Amino acid sequence: MTGRERIARTMRHQEPERVPVMCQLSIGHMNLNGGYKPHQIWYDTEAFADASVKLARRYSFDGILVVLTGRPPNYLDNVQSIREDSEGEWITWRNGDRTFLPWDDMPQHYPSDTSAPVRAVFETFDPERDILRLDHYLGYVWNVLYHIQEVPGKPDAGPLQSGAVPEYLLRAFDLVRSQVGAELSVHGSIYSPLTHYFELFGYETALLTFLDDPGRAHAILERLSDGVIAWSLALLARGADALDHSSAFVAAPFLSRKLYEEFVVPYEARVNEAIRAAGGIVYTHTCGRIADRLDLIEATRTMGIDTLDPPPLGNCDLTQAKRAVGERLFLKGNMNSVALLDYKTPAQVRHEAVRTLEAGKPGAGYILSTACSVAPRVEPWKLEMLAPIANELGQYE
Repeated sequence: MTGRERIARTMRHQEPERVPVMCQLSIGHMNLNGGYKPHQIWYDTEAFADASVKLARRYSFDGILVVLTGRPPNYLDNVQSIREDSEGEWITWRNGDRTFLPWDDMPQHYPSDTSAPVRAVFETFDPERDILRLDHYLGYVWNVLYHIQEVPGKPDAGPLQSGAVPEYLLRAFDLVRSQVGAELSVHGSIYSPLTHYFELFGYETALLTFLDDPGRAHAILERLSDGVIAWSLALLARGADALDHSSAFVAAPFLSRKLYEEFVVPYEARVNEAIRAAGGIVYTHTCGRIADRLDLIEATRTMGIDTLDPPPLGNCDLTQAKRAVGERLFLKGNMNSVALLDYKTPAQVRHEAVRTLEAGKPGAGYILSTACSVAPRVEPWKLEMLAPIANELGQYE
């Protein structure tokens, strides 16, 4: 059975021959172990795709989550210089912008034009007119939509709300899909409407808008949902086996159950229904303390839940989660990502993997994985242990 078949059966609550293994890798981990420098992982689509496939095969994963979009052709031609130091790489772009790419973390961008707007102004934001010019806000472009800052020569991506997805954005997914064929399950990454909303206005401001002007907030979230649906359908048309619906910063105590029900559920449900109507599979990636809202996550019409962080990052007990929603949703994660970073011996890694495997395996519908993305400094030998453990103890009769 291929990895693709193994995960497909698991996501449909059918027993494969064993529990599949698939972890999301952080960008920092790819930087350190993917065979390329940080600026290549981040800006060179071919390098990113190649590193994604090589690491998935090295760790014997059954699937790959394509976490970045494709970059415009010859994007690095816009670089004026690259300087390395002990902390990482500094890029100076032709337009004077600078980007710092740590050896083990996400980039930090510093635009030369400090007067350019970073976030939108909620009070004057028109959900019909301004939704079509989101590239105008540097913080939003950099953090969420395309992961590409404004530099000379970047093609106009256009608003996803228009339903037109530029071809270059899909290139990373296309390359991974073409390299692995039917061998591995390839998943696309989408961001929830609320994540877009938080990045568009800033997190503190966004939270206050829910109290100050919920009507305008709902109107904007409705329009942002259109863009998420457009991107989701584009990935499905390219052959995505499933979509990871990243729904960050919605766990307790940051967001209450009441706010989750009002500002998350209806919009993620719109997106998930559109994915399901197109024949796709979608699962929700939510970090932190979510044990009190598994029922609300299910209400978004998702088909699975990813991360299920145990303490200290979260409060999820995998056995209890299986009992609560496991008959209807597939589950992925729950291996302690913080502890995995600290473990020194194979016995410690094995104990943690066996714990989650034994809790998740019964009744199928479980993918062995770290709770959240693999931390940058997790040593590869730890991940190389997971598939053999699943082969040994994850077999179904």
